[in-house]
Amino acid sequence: MIRKTIVATALVLTTLVGYAQKSGNNQNDNNMTTLNLTQEWDKVFPLSDKVNHRKVTFKTRYGLTLAADLYTPKNMQGKMAAIAVSGPFGAVKEQSSGLYAMRMAERGFVALAFDPSYTGESSGEPRRTASPDINTEDFMAAVDFLCRQDDVDADRVGIIGICGWGGIALNAAAADTRIKATVASTMYDMTRISGNDYNDAFDVEDARHTTREKLATQRLADPMAMAGGVLDTVPPQAPRFVHDYYDYYKTERGYHQRSGNSTDGWRVVGTQAYANSRFLYYINEIRSAVLVMHGADAHSRYFGEAAYRYMVEGKAEGYKFIGQPNPNPENKQLLIIPDASHCDLYDGGYEEKEGKGQSRNMIPWDTLADFFNVNMK
Repeated sequence: MIRKTIVATALVLTTLVGYAQKSGNNQNDNNMTTLNLTQEWDKVFPLSDKVNHRKVTFKTRYGLTLAADLYTPKNMQGKMAAIAVSGPFGAVKEQSSGLYAMRMAERGFVALAFDPSYTGESSGEPRRTASPDINTEDFMAAVDFLCRQDDVDADRVGIIGICGWGGIALNAAAADTRIKATVASTMYDMTRISGNDYNDAFDVEDARHTTREKLATQRLADPMAMAGGVLDTVPPQAPRFVHDYYDYYKTERGYHQRSGNSTDGWRVVGTQAYANSRFLYYINEIRSAVLVMHGADAHSRYFGEAAYRYMVEGKAEGYKFIGQPNPNPENKQLLIIPDASHCDLYDGGYEEKEGKGQSRNMIPWDTLADFFNVNMK
């Protein structure tokens, strides 16, 4: 793999999954509270003729202002169920999360895709910084926003987290009982990989200590240094998922100038807080409905399967803690999509590279809509 220590957090979350975002053409004031939002359509997917779209902003409890796209069905009637969407970790709302939100709006939901704190068009300095608590608050603030909309039924609000935001979505669902249904799609547990590396290959104290020393040194040497995004060129012998990340983030299929995954990555110390956290501790106590969706061929599949087992049984591989079985296991689902890779669940996948050829349609949009309709009655 790309790195063998938890500096992996910087490199695993950069050379593989990418991550970065300068302020770009987003010109904010010194407090990052007034956002100059791009008004033209600049998504990596076309706007559906079945939905309306507008840019919105909302504040978090940390005083940050988040930028979002609100998608609504053109045939809205009365108060409707709503869904907040974010991810992948280091991506922007113009990519996968916006597509998910738009597809859900086509199916009758008010849907909000937002840029997390410190990324995209949202506020926060220094750019490309993350923490488990701030990112969990991002989701809960999005729920605040939706609950306050006149056309939203506040008793029917759900969330979708993609990739690293799948784990964050589960953490938010464990904390916020207003969330009636959660989908974790092609999920990563960012705290687990940050502390243990892929497949827990370096789940040892020496490796973590070495990484902590390097990050401590980095903070004094250059705390603003960027770690780099998805590789600009990929060696032929690299694992399939490295090629898949390149094919989504670095080509016309999914490239976006504000996406850290497409450009220069997180700060080297930008995700340091994740390595010393384990934020899925209480997911076995989530009483609301949860659907964990993963591709059968995804390198990240083990994250979703382990999180599902811990959520239902209170124990799973990769989890050193043991909890009680879930009080409501009957509304928890694990959905494995045959032949799908990790990035296929970003946009459905394509038959050819760079998003060319026919779409493989690997994301079961109607199944997701049915899940939310059944569990947000």
